[in-house]
Amino acid sequence: MKLKKNIRLGKNSFILILLSLILFLSIAKSEDYKKTQNEKKFVEIKILDKVSSKNNKLEIQLGKETKFKNLLIKALKCKNSEFDDNPEITAYLQVKDSRNKSNDEVFVFNGWTFSSSPSIRPFDHPVYDIWLTKCY
Repeated sequence: MKLKKNIRLGKNSFILILLSLILFLSIAKSEDYKKTQNEKKFVEIKILDKVSSKNNKLEIQLGKETKFKNLLIKALKCKNSEFDDNPEITAYLQVKDSRNKSNDEVFVFNGWTFSSSPSIRPFDHPVYDIWLTKCY
């Protein structure tokens, strides 16, 4: 009789361990899902031409280089904040000036930009200004 109780206890502990493992994996998957949901596929920026004073809206797909006049713009990452009260949009942008043939590999801007504080990492160009507006 004691042998049957031990076998039953072993089966119950195995089932308990299996259920806790399934619960742990489902929680881990949901965290990964939240992270991938937070990262978007398109970046929307506004570009100001300082010479003509015209504003242009540009949608850029992540990972693809987009040409706007003589700028080559590539967005590598874009995230919306998880906080609802004051949303923050951040994006990693690389911008090249195609007019400058001598320094073809040098970026005019290469770094993170923030929608609420564009002056933290300013885009410094004599003709254009860029603002991050949206990730979707």
